[in-house]
Amino acid sequence: MSETAMTRREWLLTDRPQSRLQARLGRAYVAWRRFTANRLAVVGLLIILGMVFLAIFAPLLAPHSPYVGDLAKSRLMTPGPAHWLGTDDQGRDILSRLIYGSRLTLQVVLLVAVIAAPIGLLVGTVAGYAGGWVDAVLMRITDIFLAFPKLVLALAFVAALGPGIGNAIIAIAITSWPPYARIARAETLTVRNSDYILAVQLMGASPWRIVLRHIMPLCISSLIVRVTLDMAGIILTAAGLGFLGLGAQPPLPEWGAMIASGRRFILDQWWVAAAPGFAILVVSLGFNLLGDGLRDALDPRGSGQ
Repeated sequence: MSETAMTRREWLLTDRPQSRLQARLGRAYVAWRRFTANRLAVVGLLIILGMVFLAIFAPLLAPHSPYVGDLAKSRLMTPGPAHWLGTDDQGRDILSRLIYGSRLTLQVVLLVAVIAAPIGLLVGTVAGYAGGWVDAVLMRITDIFLAFPKLVLALAFVAALGPGIGNAIIAIAITSWPPYARIARAETLTVRNSDYILAVQLMGASPWRIVLRHIMPLCISSLIVRVTLDMAGIILTAAGLGFLGLGAQPPLPEWGAMIASGRRFILDQWWVAAAPGFAILVVSLGFNLLGDGLRDALDPRGSGQ
C-alpha cells in the first residue's frame, strides 16, 4: 500500500477527527469496510445495481418492443436466437418485457419507501418521545394495521381505490409504515432520557426540534436496514396485486401480471411464467442480501473495522 493511501486511511480512521466532515467520512469508510467484508452482501449490491442499469438503459438494451408483438408469427415461441427468453401469448418478447418491467419494479419499491418510511419514522419518534396518551393512541393505530396480513390489507385498499399501478403503490405504502413506526419508537425510547437529549432540552429546544433534529437522525440507520429488507416483501406484494389484476394494467410489463398471463401455459410453454418468476426471485434475493450487509455495516454496536 502506498504512503498516500496509508495516510488517507489513517486520516479516515483517526479517533480524533478535526471536523464533522472528517468524522462522517470516517464512519462511512468503516461502514463500507464492514459491508464489503460480507461477500454475499456485495453480490446483493451487484444484483440491485444491475437492475438499476437495466431500468435506466431499457430502451437501448431491450431487443424488441415490450408492448407490441407479432401475434400471427411469434406467438408462444420457444427461447432461441430471435427471442432469447421466448415470447408470450401475444407474441411479445419476454426479455424485453422483463427489462422494461424492472422500471416498474424500481418505481414501486422506491415510491413505497419514500412514502412509508417517513410516515413510520414520524409516528414512531413522536410516540416514543411524547409518551402518555399520545404514545398509546399512535401505537394502537399501528397495532390495528399490523393485525392484518399486508397483502390482504393492500387488496382491501386497492379494491376501494380501483386497480392501477398508482393505487397499488398507495395501498402498499399504507400497509408498510407500521413496522417502521415500531422500530423508530424503540430507538426513541432508548435515547429519550439520555444525557445528550437532556442537554438539548436544557438549552431550550422545543419538542418538535428535538424529535426532528436530534432523535430522527439516530433512527435513520435502523430504518434504512429495515426498508432494504422489506423491499423483497414490497416486490412480492406488488407482484401479487398484479397477478390478481389489481396492480399494473395491460399492456404494462409488470412481472406479477406476466406470471398471471403465463399460468395458463405453465405445462407446455413454461418459460412464459418462469422468466418473470425467476426475475422476482433474483431481485428479492438481492435486496435480502443487501439488507443483511447493511445491517452488519450500520450496526452501531458492531465491533471491529
